[in-house]
Amino acid sequence: MSLIGIIGGSGLYQMKDVTIREEKWIDTPFGKPSDAVMLGTLAGKEVAFLPRHGRGHRILPHEINFRANIYALKSLGVSQIISVSAVGSMKEAIHPGHLVLVDQFIDRTKNRVDTFFGNGIAAHVSFADPICERIRKQLVQATKSHGITAHDGGTYVCIEGPMFSSRAESRVYRSWDVDVIGMTNYQEAKLAREAEICYATIALSTDYDCWHEEEGPVDVAMVVKTMQENVEKAQKTITTAIAHLTDEPSCPCHGALKFAVMTDPKVIPQETKEKLNLIMGKYFKQGVL
Repeated sequence: MSLIGIIGGSGLYQMKDVTIREEKWIDTPFGKPSDAVMLGTLAGKEVAFLPRHGRGHRILPHEINFRANIYALKSLGVSQIISVSAVGSMKEAIHPGHLVLVDQFIDRTKNRVDTFFGNGIAAHVSFADPICERIRKQLVQATKSHGITAHDGGTYVCIEGPMFSSRAESRVYRSWDVDVIGMTNYQEAKLAREAEICYATIALSTDYDCWHEEEGPVDVAMVVKTMQENVEKAQKTITTAIAHLTDEPSCPCHGALKFAVMTDPKVIPQETKEKLNLIMGKYFKQGVL
């Protein structure tokens, strides 16, 4: 069964058009995910919702077990993920309340595990184009159909957090010509690619970070207020996109690992093979590894 995974806050799985059928707590070889995965239907499609920060928003960005989250979704048959997150705008033209359908990432995190590999197996997956363009185009079309202001493409710089940037940092990121700033989506995108899951992000602009001195420094109250206003836009975008979204077995995302492993199969520890069987078992069986 092929499911569409949705990662985000409670506003996404409490939509009036969503029917939640079951909650599943999943143990993974990488620990526990952020919360139970909620299985249900939306726009006639089977979906799996995962609250990134746990219900009640209790997990800081650097505390998120990204590996367990992606593994849990993969174990349920998720082959495509739409991720939704609040971001700061780094450009005047991206107003708070706008959506950005990003297509690139820059990583500025420091203390996060963001690969399934190691422990006796070395793999280097292509990440030149980190977003599944097929899903991203559906999201762009969905925003247009609802008259939602959305920016087609953009670069997301991912910072460690949990503090917001200093003014000096914000100015540096602006000099790199990035579009938005956030704390979560880089690791999701990277691990989804390693797990051969198609992944796309809806970035919800909530503020101007702190580079825009006329707006004042960003704070939680500002983020929450604009995020609440953005939730309906995200709901409409996801519902419409999912209604038209079909999985494509030939999508390059689904074959990302085929030529990525450099380790001689004879020296890969059996324990590591078993741990990664869900991720790359098909290559073990095919004798590619």
